[in-house]
Amino acid sequence: MSLPAYILRRLLLIIPTLLGIMLLNFLIVQAAPGGPVEQMIAKVQGLSTDATSRFSGGSSDMATQAAKPQESQTATGAAGKYRGAQGLDPEFIAELEKQFGFDKPLHERFWLMLKNYARFDFGESYYRDTPVIDLVLEKMPVSITLGLWSTLLIYFISIPLGIRKAVKDGSPFDVWSSAVIFIGYAVPSFLFAILLIILFAGGRYFDLFPLRGLVSDGWADFPWWKQALDYAWHITLPVTAIVISGFAGLTMMTKNSFIDELGKQYVLTARAKGLPENRVLYGHVFRNAMLIVIAGFPGAFMSIFFTGSLLIEVIFSLDGLGLLGFESTINRDYPVMFGTLYLFTLMGLVLKIISDITYVLVDPRIDFNAKAGG
Repeated sequence: MSLPAYILRRLLLIIPTLLGIMLLNFLIVQAAPGGPVEQMIAKVQGLSTDATSRFSGGSSDMATQAAKPQESQTATGAAGKYRGAQGLDPEFIAELEKQFGFDKPLHERFWLMLKNYARFDFGESYYRDTPVIDLVLEKMPVSITLGLWSTLLIYFISIPLGIRKAVKDGSPFDVWSSAVIFIGYAVPSFLFAILLIILFAGGRYFDLFPLRGLVSDGWADFPWWKQALDYAWHITLPVTAIVISGFAGLTMMTKNSFIDELGKQYVLTARAKGLPENRVLYGHVFRNAMLIVIAGFPGAFMSIFFTGSLLIEVIFSLDGLGLLGFESTINRDYPVMFGTLYLFTLMGLVLKIISDITYVLVDPRIDFNAKAGG
């Protein structure tokens, strides 16, 4: 199978993969308690809720409507479907259902969602009165900053370190660097973030870096060189926290991959011919050993981009996609939840195809017939 045919096949597979992921998550979320209608009922009844209602400003009127005397005061029908809705006016519950789109059958809502998502129309947030795509674009720069710089630094540190550990396997350097890697692997990034704040952000010792935000006030008015310095100043601590906890796995993957290649016959033959060690390592071993490392790039990037930086965003007050997804899940903001899930899944599948293309650039011997069969 040629590379274009393989790419076309993988692109076509995106459709059923996306459909399956969206259907599974749609059914799970619909079955979970505490949906937007129940959130609004709790707000009207004066209970605590994290969501910012699009009905704000009219809460008293809604509460009056909800508490209207009912002829039967039954808990069945529309009101009986939701926890805490007993005794509320069924017309009020029906209005909430219509507002949030729950007046339609389950299958009809799912089909409508798919048709809209095919046009990249994700609707509006329930609680922010803002289109989902605008929210994603607004938060994207923060997550791109954390994900891109962290991933690049992790690769720039891990690959040379992993190669060095493979060449010096069993040496004192390998032993003490493995101890450092074990610490980095065992301690989560948010604990490193707290430690960095204590040490360098005015927590107790030094006050060298800002504690919150991506840029300083008035950043837009700075000259370009000062903008770049201010940007780097703000991202130093959050990116460092992610890198410290993220380089361990890739370093060991690189080391193990190189050790595996160094024991193969072609390496022994190259050394027997008297080739310089650097040429053996970077002219022969590197291309083969890097395949597994390259294959892990999309997963590493997606992990940092969408999930790994969540607590970092919270600790350093960085309003990115991780925080947006977390808040939308807590508040049952379904348009944001499903819109971001759709975009993240689509980007992940596309990145996987890009990873396969990169395979070919690194090693043209890749057989796509074998990959397609697997």
